Amino acid sequence: MTEGRAVKGRPIPMVDLAAQYERIRGEVDEAIARVVHSTAFIKGEDCALFESEFAAWCGVKAACGVANGTDALILCLRAYGVGPGDEVVTVANTFIATGEAILLNGARPVFVDVDPVTYTMDPAQVEAALTTRTKLILPVHLYGHPADMKPILEIAARHGLRVLEDAAQAHGAEIAGRRAGALGHAATFSFYPGKNLGAYGDAGMVVSDDAEFVARVRQIANHGGGKNKYDNVVLGTNSRLDTLQAAVLRVKLRHLEAWNRERRQRAEAYTKALADAPSVALPRERPGARSAWHLYTIRVADRDGLQDHLKAQSIAAAVHYPRPIHLQPAMSAAGGRSGMLPVSEALAREVLCLPLYPELPFEAVERVAAEVKSYCGAAVARA
Repeated sequence: MTEGRAVKGRPIPMVDLAAQYERIRGEVDEAIARVVHSTAFIKGEDCALFESEFAAWCGVKAACGVANGTDALILCLRAYGVGPGDEVVTVANTFIATGEAILLNGARPVFVDVDPVTYTMDPAQVEAALTTRTKLILPVHLYGHPADMKPILEIAARHGLRVLEDAAQAHGAEIAGRRAGALGHAATFSFYPGKNLGAYGDAGMVVSDDAEFVARVRQIANHGGGKNKYDNVVLGTNSRLDTLQAAVLRVKLRHLEAWNRERRQRAEAYTKALADAPSVALPRERPGARSAWHLYTIRVADRDGLQDHLKAQSIAAAVHYPRPIHLQPAMSAAGGRSGMLPVSEALAREVLCLPLYPELPFEAVERVAAEVKSYCGAAVARA
């Protein structure tokens, strides 16, 4: 395991992609050179190989690479026939792409609140949100932790609905040994560079055990094409995973399980170091679930003050997310209003993500934890 030394005062970033690159430089450089030499930049063999390898890694039968995670959501909704007049039940404690994809398909997002421990969809609120217009349920696996899928799937089965996983942050998350991507009827992934499995640019994937569904996604993503290039059967778009990104992702996929183990080790180190931190709520895994630890997210009342303190100590910390999407101006068509999702709205005021990546030195974890405890302890003393 490659680790640098954390010197007091040295900046600690949220993620260090340069350190990751140094670990796999030879493999990545060879893969990129191979694609450049072949000049097969679109639909090169690495695309099909990565689809097959990632599907197998998730434990599903089929996968289709697309341009990015947002397109993956949009394309899945289209392939499921979601359109004007339809409703999709989802959460607001997520990146805007989740709701954006629904609106861009002409449908309406119906938001339910999240569980206050895992910050994912609260299954107890789902059934009451269903109407005759509901077409789909769209839970989000947040910060690497999977949503509580069993009761969500049971509700969906009773009402004849599909469940689409937004797994953009959950590469390797599990429930009872089954990985995200194989938990619902289909799933979408983002390979944004900072993800557990990140490309060197934008990239995304749709996976499912339903090969016919994946074929519909592929058709829409490739200009609605038929058997040949100029046989356009349905109205589609251009959203393809390019060969260079697929080649890089194939290299990284070989390391993903090891990297996720290293993330877990650092998350456990944070949890141990912060166990006695005053007035700090630490992330917890639901029994039977296993987080991919995309982010280590604490909850503290004076979040902004703590973030400013860490910044002054050259420690990066990020807020995911400062405004739940039902209150975003861009989502006004969904009819969201302040106070309708109290847990999500409280989280937006209180969550703070600490640095977490496989190469993060354990000394850095201790330094971050010490600064969190120092600030929060002083805050308690002042109160």
